[in-house]
Amino acid sequence: MVNWFVSCCKNLWFRDLNEEKPYINDTAVRIRAGLLMAIPMYMALTLYVAIFGSRWVVTGDVITDTLETDFDGHIIYGVEAIKRTLDYSTQTWVLFYALFEMLAGMSVKTSRLSPTILLSSFLAKGSRPVWKPLTPKRFAWSIGASFIVVCLVFFNPEVVAGWVNGLMGHEVLPPTENYMPRWIPLVMVWVCFGFMWMETVLGFCAGCKVHALLVWMGVLEEECEACNNLDWGDAASKN
Repeated sequence: MVNWFVSCCKNLWFRDLNEEKPYINDTAVRIRAGLLMAIPMYMALTLYVAIFGSRWVVTGDVITDTLETDFDGHIIYGVEAIKRTLDYSTQTWVLFYALFEMLAGMSVKTSRLSPTILLSSFLAKGSRPVWKPLTPKRFAWSIGASFIVVCLVFFNPEVVAGWVNGLMGHEVLPPTENYMPRWIPLVMVWVCFGFMWMETVLGFCAGCKVHALLVWMGVLEEECEACNNLDWGDAASKN
C-alpha cells in the first residue's frame, strides 16, 4: 500500500518521467475530465443567473404621477425600482483555479501541483493504463484555457478595461459597461462542458482531433504517433 501511494505521488499519470516526449495514462485523463466537469456546470448556472436571472423590481415605496401621458393615453408614473447587484468574486477565483488546472497539466513538473491529476492518478491506479502522448492534450488544454480567459474577461470587464486603457494610453474599452456580448461566454461554457463530457464518457478528445487535423494539414510541425494513426497502443510501457 505504501509503495503504491509513493508510486502515484512520484510518477503521477506519466508512463516514464524521463521520456523526451511524455506519455500519459488516458484512463486518468478521463477521470480528471469528469472531476473538472463540475466547473463548467457551476459557471453555466452562474451565467444563466447573470444573463436571465436579474430583473428590475418595482418596490412600490415611491410612485409619483408625472402628469404626463404616452401616445396611447396611458398615464406615466415615476417609480423606484431596484435590481440585484451580483458579485463575481467567487466565480473569478473558480475560473483562476480552472485556468491553473489547464496550465498545470502541460508539463511534468507543474503536473505535481495539480490536485486533480494526483487524485485521478490514484483512482486510475487499479485499471489497465492506456498510454497516449501528452502533446495533443496540451493543445486541447490550451483551447480550454482560452475559453476560461474569455469568461474571466466577461466577469471582470472593468478590470480588463482598466488594464487595456492604461496600456494603450487612451480609452479603448468602456470602463462602465460590459463590452462582451453575453452569448459568447454562455456558448463557450456549454462547448467546454460538451468537450469534457465526450472526454469522460466517450473517450473522445475533440482538441486532440483538431491537433491531429492541423498536423495532417501541415499547420503544426510537431507530430505525434497518435496523430499519424500509428499502432502504438500496445507498445511496451511501465506499469
